[in-house]
Amino acid sequence: MNELTLEWVTKAEGDFATARRENRVRKQPNYDAVCFHAQQCAEKYLKAYLQESGSPVPRTHSLAQLVGLVPSTFEAWRDSLDRLDRYAVEFRYPGDLADRSDARNAFMTVKLFRTFARAVLGVDAPDP
Repeated sequence: MNELTLEWVTKAEGDFATARRENRVRKQPNYDAVCFHAQQCAEKYLKAYLQESGSPVPRTHSLAQLVGLVPSTFEAWRDSLDRLDRYAVEFRYPGDLADRSDARNAFMTVKLFRTFARAVLGVDAPDP
C-alpha cells in the first residue's frame, strides 16, 4: 500500500474511532458528531481506494460523486452511502438534530462499509 493511501486509511480510522466513541457515550451524546464522522470515515476509505488505484482524488465530500469514480464493486453501497451523505449535511446546520436512531444507523452503516473497504484495500481485519 502506498504512503498516501495509508494516510487516508489512518484518517478514516480516526473518524471511525471518534464515531464509535461518541456513539457509546451515555451522558450528553453528540449524535450529530456520530453521523458526521461516519460519513467522513466512508469518504476517506473511498479516497484511499482512489489513491491506491492511481486515480485522482477529488476535493469533494460527496460520497455519491466518489462512488461514481470507483469500480462497480462499490455500487452495492450506493444507497447506504447516500444516506450517510444526507446525515452529514442535514445535521451540520441549525434546524435539525440527529437522534439516537440516526446515530445508530449511521454507525452501523459505516462499520459494515469499513469492513468491506478494508477488505478491498487488503488492509488487515479491523478491530470489532
